Amino acid sequence: MTVKTRTIELKIPSEHGYEKMAMQVAAELAEMMGFTPERTDDVRTAVSEACINAIEHGNTLDGETKVFVVMTAGDQRLAIDVMDEGHSDPPHSEFVPPDLDAQIEGRLPPGGMGLFVIKSLVDEADFVEPELGVGNQFRMVIRLQSEGVA
Repeated sequence: MTVKTRTIELKIPSEHGYEKMAMQVAAELAEMMGFTPERTDDVRTAVSEACINAIEHGNTLDGETKVFVVMTAGDQRLAIDVMDEGHSDPPHSEFVPPDLDAQIEGRLPPGGMGLFVIKSLVDEADFVEPELGVGNQFRMVIRLQSEGVA
């Protein structure tokens, strides 16, 4: 049996607020695929966080650059790539959860929550070799789960 895939591509400006368009399209695609409302919310939040990271860290709020969001819907999974045009390297490959106690106590600056949130919401998430040849590419995979399946 051949699995039919559908791909949606968006290009948004590197400005705050435009991530909402990407998250809305991703949520509608997840709904069309049959994701539960909870998983759809996970998709929405993960895409928003990934786009904000690309805007702020990858493209350093440079309004002349773009963020590319490619969503590929397969049979039982949704893969989402968020790519920036920036010249910064991706964060360390070793993921370290933020030290919330140290941030609350003021020993560390606030932040570092984006990747932590994303990785807690999706099934797979990591930086991959950028297809654009420049910038960073962050791939998330969310598997379709039926109602009642944790």
